[in-house]
Amino acid sequence: MKIEIITTPNKELKETGFGAIDACRSVLDSISKLGHDAKLSVCSSLNDLTMIVNRKPDLVILAVKYISIDNGSDIWLSEYFAEREINYSGSSREVLKFDSDKVLAKAHLRNKGIKTADYFTAVPGQFKCEADLPVKFPLFLKPLDAANGNGVDDLSLVTSFAEFESKTLSLFENFAQPVLAEEYLDGREFSVAVIKTESSKVIVSAVEIIPPLSSNGLRILGEKAKKEDSEEIKKIKDQKVLSQVTKLAVDSFAKLGIWDFGRIDIKTNKRGQYYFMEANLVPGMTSGTSYFPQACEIANELSYDEVVQLIVEKGISRVAFNMPLDIPTYIPETTDDKRAIAL
Repeated sequence: MKIEIITTPNKELKETGFGAIDACRSVLDSISKLGHDAKLSVCSSLNDLTMIVNRKPDLVILAVKYISIDNGSDIWLSEYFAEREINYSGSSREVLKFDSDKVLAKAHLRNKGIKTADYFTAVPGQFKCEADLPVKFPLFLKPLDAANGNGVDDLSLVTSFAEFESKTLSLFENFAQPVLAEEYLDGREFSVAVIKTESSKVIVSAVEIIPPLSSNGLRILGEKAKKEDSEEIKKIKDQKVLSQVTKLAVDSFAKLGIWDFGRIDIKTNKRGQYYFMEANLVPGMTSGTSYFPQACEIANELSYDEVVQLIVEKGISRVAFNMPLDIPTYIPETTDDKRAIAL
């Protein structure tokens, strides 16, 4: 099969993706080991994409959601390749909106009966006093759609209106978008890699994330911790906890309509109640540091190469079964992998 990995040199993208070019090369190496005719394409123009279409690959692996071209507009890759009948990995443009807009994902899942932390959005000056706020302190503030912990630090936890105003202004100035304010959840943090197999069952790899203790005595998974890889990633040994985290992740995955793979983040409060936090539908693939492949290794003993193989096999299965590219796929069951569970 002819497979191309699509990424962009634009380092200013704030949204999620496989990571730097080295991460894409790691994916390329894994695909090559499977015997496919694999190529890495770094795209920055419409012409770059046109050349890919002309090569007619059997599958494109989308390492980013979109590319920004010279005139300032964004080309969403899933939409672009679907319109040209080129098979692609990941999810459709409609589903990827839940990755780009955290509030949209929360609202959608809340309407489907999934628990999320109470939240609202804010811009500087919108609220005049503490009594105007829709959710009571303590609150946790972060950018609406930025990834990799951008904008998140100890000051994200606010307990007074003065702190709320200050952090809201800071985030708005840095990210030029409304700020997401959430009910602060003071319990445990989990990340769950979910990969749909050829049979449309899912392999679920759930781990616990323990951020380092800051000088202020807080454990906040922010930009600094992620850059330094100072958080601890642990296997979940308590079967009751694992069961609840797995159920919430699988339910969220299904109700968001995710096609191939994704990472679901979950938190608890100190009463042990579990809440959906966000979905990452083009998760990091940096070997040894990204949560998605690490979770697969820790929870299910899947090597990096095996993770890539599962992603590729799911995409290729659409070619074998001649599935349309604009709707989720449901393929007859062919796997006996005991790690996979039905949706």
